[in-house]
Order: sequence, then structure tokens, then C-alpha cells
Amino acid sequence: MTPVLFVGAGPGDPDLITVAGRDALAEADLVVHAGSLVNPALLDWARPEARRVDSAPLNLEEIVDIMARGHENGQKVVRLHTGDPSLYGAIHEQISALMDRGVPARVIPGVTSALAAAAGLGLEFTLPEITQTLIITRAAGRTPVPEGENLAALAAIGASLALYLSADLGEEAGRALAQGYGPQAPLALCHRATWPDARLVWTTCERLAETLAAENLSRHTLILAGPAVAALRHRTAVPASRLYDAKFSHAHRAAQD
Repeated sequence: MTPVLFVGAGPGDPDLITVAGRDALAEADLVVHAGSLVNPALLDWARPEARRVDSAPLNLEEIVDIMARGHENGQKVVRLHTGDPSLYGAIHEQISALMDRGVPARVIPGVTSALAAAAGLGLEFTLPEITQTLIITRAAGRTPVPEGENLAALAAIGASLALYLSADLGEEAGRALAQGYGPQAPLALCHRATWPDARLVWTTCERLAETLAAENLSRHTLILAGPAVAALRHRTAVPASRLYDAKFSHAHRAAQD
């Protein structure tokens, strides 16, 4: 029997769902979607007769029961998550609960908003000799984070950083980012990347809370920080990659003198 499919809807633009995700929706009998986050236009990929259930007002037990009952009734079930299910999707608890009921599950990945925002900016997170690391994290709020992953400590690494689910914690996040990157370090605030009403607002670590309030940015706003963001903002010269250097050999190209 077909497993319950956890499908990444992508960042918002319906065309940015994967082919596998689109096909899963087209074949689904039941789609349980995160209505507060997923662009409703994604549901157009599903058949008109497919049952659609908005999970926003439901708790874990209710969501799992709906999916499990659908599967037990022989239906093809899709659990549609925003972005990529592996990031802040709470899929571990859902899949574990389904497994407890003998229901198999499989995940189809999606485009997460950090990658969509980078695409819109023309941003490369991993610049040669500047940073080769991307940190995806969130600030501690109602949902705590492990002490070793506090935002100030992560920012101190000096890598590229994508801050999810933190636009309502501007004061705390701004202070933590300033400790690692400096008060004047630029931040890209990417609101609803790839949606029709997408916005990009530039600010600095010390002005983060002020800018979020002034621009009325809260939910659906991703905060990008780090040396790659600064290089883009200031149009800083960046060392060229060795990959395309004529003097750099690799398995498919001999070095030129």
C-alpha cells in the first residue's frame, strides 16, 4: 500500500514544488495541508475530488488520526508542508505516531525558503576563502533551543546564517547577531520569498528590531546574515573559485600553463 507522503510544498511559488511533489498531489485522495503557511495555489495540483484538510486548527493526535484513517481506508494520503519538511516541519513526531499505528511514511523534499531567498538575491552562501558554511537556525523564544546552539555562539562562528521563525524576536536576535557579526553588519530581511507579495528589506544587526517594526515584518520573514550577505550588499570583491581556474586541474580538465 502507498505510504503517507510528506511533501515539501516549497517556499510559496506553486511552480517551485518538485516534480515528485506535484505528481504526489495529482494522485492524492486526501491532502492534509498546513493552511496557515502553504500557498493555497499549491492545492490546484490536486484533483478536484480530492479531500482537503487544513491542519492549522488541529493538534498532533487529530492530524495523525486523519492521515492514518485515510491510509487504512486505502486512500493515497499527502501531508503537505511548507518549504522542506525536514526543517521545522515537526515530521519526526508525526512519522513516529504513524509508525505506532503501522502506517508507513515517506518524505519528498522541497525547496526551503533560505534557498529561495538566496536565489532571489543572487546570493551565494559559500564564497571561496570567505565562508564555506551555512547555518540554519532560529532564535530562542516560546520554543527553546539547546544552550550550545544559542544564536550569539552561532553568529560568532562567522559563517553564513539563515534565521527562521524569529522575526518576532527582533531585540534578542539583533543583539545576538551583533555580537558575532558586528552592529553595522548588513542583514537581508526576506518576507514571503517567491510569493506575489514578496519583499526584501535591508537593515543592520543593531537596527533589526527597529526595521522589523517599521516595515511591519513578522511571520514569514527570513533573516539572512553573515559575510556572504555583507559581500553582496557592499559589492565586495570575492576571490574567484578554483573550480574554473585555468591553472586548476580536476578529473575532467587538465591544468593550463
